[in-house]
Amino acid sequence: MTEKSERIKTYKEFYHFYLTEHENKTCRWLHFTGTAILFTDVIYLSIAGLWAEFWWTLPVIGYGFAWVGHFFFEKNKPATFKYPLWSLFSDFRMFFEMLTRKIK
Repeated sequence: MTEKSERIKTYKEFYHFYLTEHENKTCRWLHFTGTAILFTDVIYLSIAGLWAEFWWTLPVIGYGFAWVGHFFFEKNKPATFKYPLWSLFSDFRMFFEMLTRKIK
């Protein structure tokens, strides 16, 4: 594993780091909840034709739950600040791995 000050070069290495930054179960479940609400919101806004008015709710919901988990339970800084795309992809990956019980 690299030092936190070093730049991570591969997604495989990043995802390992990402999981170490989400060891607290409450933090992980807050991520899961925010992502589940985010998916529900995307479906609802699309079906209801409200996409243009309420698209801005997506990052508030998705990041809101996750950041509460990091700041109050995990007590670390979200990886989103340094690795935004890999972090977003990893949020979805962790969600589906929790959903399929690959991660408990």
